[in-house]
Amino acid sequence: MATAAATGLDPVLGFALVGALGVGSQWLAWRLRMPAIVLMLAAGLAVGPGLGLLDPSRDFGDLLQPLVAIAVAIILFEGGLSLNVRSLADAAAGVRRLVIIGAPLGWAASAAALHYVAGLDWATSSVFGGIMIVTGPTVIAPLLRQARLRRRPAALLQWEAIVNDPVGALAAVLAFEVVLVLNTSAGAGHAALDFALGIGVASALGLAAGWGLARAFATGRVPEYMKVPVLFGSVLLVFAVSDSVLHESGLLAVTLMGLWIANVELPSYVELRRFKEHATVLLVSGVFILLAANMDRATLAALDWRAVLFVAAVVLIARPLAVLVSLIGSPVPWAERLLVALTGPRGVVLVAVAGLFGERLAEIGVADGARIAPLAFALVGATVVLHGFALGPLARALKLTAATRPGVLIVGGSAFSLALARALDKLDLPVMIADPNHAHLRRAREAGIETFFGDVLSEEAEHRLDLVRYEMVIAASDNDAYNTLVTTDLAPEFGREKVYQLRRSRDSSRRHALPATLGGRPIGPDETFYQVEARLAEGWEVRTTRLSEQFDLDAWRAEHPDAVPLGQYSEAGGLRFVGPEDDVEKGEGVHLIALAPARKERRASA
Repeated sequence: MATAAATGLDPVLGFALVGALGVGSQWLAWRLRMPAIVLMLAAGLAVGPGLGLLDPSRDFGDLLQPLVAIAVAIILFEGGLSLNVRSLADAAAGVRRLVIIGAPLGWAASAAALHYVAGLDWATSSVFGGIMIVTGPTVIAPLLRQARLRRRPAALLQWEAIVNDPVGALAAVLAFEVVLVLNTSAGAGHAALDFALGIGVASALGLAAGWGLARAFATGRVPEYMKVPVLFGSVLLVFAVSDSVLHESGLLAVTLMGLWIANVELPSYVELRRFKEHATVLLVSGVFILLAANMDRATLAALDWRAVLFVAAVVLIARPLAVLVSLIGSPVPWAERLLVALTGPRGVVLVAVAGLFGERLAEIGVADGARIAPLAFALVGATVVLHGFALGPLARALKLTAATRPGVLIVGGSAFSLALARALDKLDLPVMIADPNHAHLRRAREAGIETFFGDVLSEEAEHRLDLVRYEMVIAASDNDAYNTLVTTDLAPEFGREKVYQLRRSRDSSRRHALPATLGGRPIGPDETFYQVEARLAEGWEVRTTRLSEQFDLDAWRAEHPDAVPLGQYSEAGGLRFVGPEDDVEKGEGVHLIALAPARKERRASA
């Protein structure tokens, strides 16, 4: 133990530190409403070159590169698993252009910036320029979650990031093979054959594995409890076999594998994807902290004014040029083009692949290969911080956010749903009522409330509804079982603390009571759907009251002793719904939402 302590941190303790920092950064970012990537970058630099507590190359040795490679493969597989072709919708034309036209343009523009601004030779610039096509799904996903973009610009950025990740890695492989031929005695024909063989094997392996797994899962050849382990094992096997044929081709193989599985409509697809998303959050955190901690002070000190100009050239010239030229003549509006052009964060894959190719270039005598790693880290660090803080304000300035205020999705076209929707609408909060019965939505449409005719759990709703506009779900249909199904299914997406439903009719019976893992939180009175509807039929209404210093919560309770609070809203605290056992917060400027008897003047007029 003394020897291990003298040579560095114990590997087990090192992995524990990485995990704690990764998850801690994600949680702290959620609490502070900051980009998680920025905090992970800061944490990695602090424990690595800052304090010297963690040196991944020293502490993990030869395990570091394989661990990072496997983690990146799983991250890309999960990215492919989230790319359902139907989700493209009207973004398809833009994505095709960004990949087919934008990627080569980005390669050329990035290589030019590396050569003329950073001062690298053409051999190194061509290899690194290919890697810079990658815009990083590991960074895009958290940024999109925080910025709350509209569906189409979010789809453009997400699809481009995931598809271009393996494309960028393979572009670097192609450029490296050319450099290898020029600097060694290797034959050009042999190098081209190796490259073509690698691409063919990767594509065949990925698609075959996706088809085989999808068929095995659909026909019951794999038991439910074994599906996730089989999936993980298959990803690792496909990645390793493909990578052994051609370095970095494994990224293409696992992306195609995930893309195939995402588009065959497996019954267990949602469960598989959710588990993969949880694993990816851990892997993204861990890999990013490892790569940041692995930087040394000498490498960071080697960054000079040319590195700053290089980053500026990439962000302000190379990226916008490639995007805007590729989208000429496309149906993508100019605001969305500008947003995509100015949003190009780089992440884990770029740093990992750049470091690998930098070492290989140095090994064959290309001196500038050693400069790739620090430039890659500078680009990743700068774009992560820049886009982490700028994407939200930029999207709001271009009016491309889904909603600036918390929205509410109400399931069930009942009288209670309409009354609550009207109250929320008066507060200028986005609200929508969804119901599979067209007649139940008639009064809502007449009142000018946005509606969705269909089942919110259907695939059509997933592709047509921009759910990012809504922060909360209230299930208020006349079917208790359906309300429970809706809140249970949507809880992982919205958060269990943000899905609500009225009390079930038989909850008081132990025989029919459901476990806490099913259903949503209670809202309003401890009453069933029919009891609340009866109140409304008797003249009760949902209304809002603004509390002030002169008319506080106590004064409101004294004036409305029978009223039942449903929720509250303020600019500072946001929207919050309450149940029968929850307390309403006091405060000036709070809008109280309550179910109350009709005012005296209304009863008199009635």
